[in-house]
Amino acid sequence: MSFVDTVTDRQNQIAVLAALATAATAFTLLAPLLQTDPMRERAKRVADYKENLRQQSRAEIAGKKSPTLRNAAAGGAAKSLVQQFKLLEVFDANAARARLTMAGFRGERPVVTYMAARVVMPVIMLIASAFYMYVLNVGELSNFMRLLITGGSPVLGFYLPNIYVTNAVQKRQQKVQLAFPDSLDLLLICVESGMSIEAALQKVTQEVAASSPELAEEYGLTTAELSYLSDRRIAYENLGKRTGLEGIKAVTTALIQCETYGTPLGSSLRVMAAENREMRMQEAEKKAAALPPKLTVPMILFFLPVLFVVILGPAVMTATGKGMESEETAPMDR
Repeated sequence: MSFVDTVTDRQNQIAVLAALATAATAFTLLAPLLQTDPMRERAKRVADYKENLRQQSRAEIAGKKSPTLRNAAAGGAAKSLVQQFKLLEVFDANAARARLTMAGFRGERPVVTYMAARVVMPVIMLIASAFYMYVLNVGELSNFMRLLITGGSPVLGFYLPNIYVTNAVQKRQQKVQLAFPDSLDLLLICVESGMSIEAALQKVTQEVAASSPELAEEYGLTTAELSYLSDRRIAYENLGKRTGLEGIKAVTTALIQCETYGTPLGSSLRVMAAENREMRMQEAEKKAAALPPKLTVPMILFFLPVLFVVILGPAVMTATGKGMESEETAPMDR
C-alpha cells in the first residue's frame, strides 16, 4: 500500500504537477530553437516522390517490373504485428491509406503504424483504466461503474487512432480550402501570361509555400505526376483524391475537360476561382450563423448567474440590512 499512498498523496501530486509545468515551460522556451523548417521537410517529401516517379517511369520504359511508389520500409515491432495478424486485410488498407494521405501522412510506414495502433491502443487503455480503478482505487465508485469504465476503455482505445486521423484530415482540409481560391487566381494569371500548366503550377507552388505549405505540397506532387505519369488525367484525379475537397475536385474535372476537349483553360479557371471564393464566403457565413446557438449554453451557465449576482446583489443586501435593522429596533419600541 506504500506505492498507492505515495501516488495518491496530495503533496506528491502537487510536486508532479509542478514538475510537469516546469518541463512544459522549458519546452515552450526551447521549442523555437529545436524546431525544424517545415518547408524543407515538405520539399524533401516532394523530391522523394518525384524520384520514385522517375524510377517508375524508367522501369516502365525498360519493360521491367514497375517498383511501388510506397516502398518506405516500416520495420520493427509494428510491421511484425501487422503481418502476423494480417491487419492490412482486416482493416481495409486501401481505405486507411487514402485517409492517411488526406491527413498528410504518405508512404507505407504511417499505414503500418495506424494499423498497429488500432490493435495496441485498446490493450493500453484497458491496462491503464484497470490500474487506475483497481490499483490506485481513485474515486468512490461502485464495483459496477468500475467494471463499466474498465470494459469500455478498450472501445475508446480502438477508435482513438481513427479520431486522430479524422481530426488531422479536417485541419488539413481547412488550411487547403482557405488558400485555394487565391492560388487559383495566381494560376489564372500564370496561364493567361502564356505559361504551360506545369510551369504555372510550379510558379504557384513557390508563391503559396509561405502562406499554405499544405497546398504547396499538393501542387508540387501534381507537378511531379504531370511530368512523369503517362496519363495526365490520373495526376489531376490524384490531386482531388489527396485533398478530398469538392472545390478542388471540380477544378480537376475542369482541367481534365480542358486537356481532353481543348476548351479554354483561362475561362474555366476564372469561373472556378469565383466559385471557390463564393464557397469560402459561404463557409464563413455558416460559421458566423452557428455562433449564437453555440454561445447559448455558455451564457446560461457562466454569464447569466454572474449578471444576476451583480444586478440583484445590492438589492438583496439592502433588503437584508433593512430586515436586520427592523429586528434590532423592535425590542426597543416595546
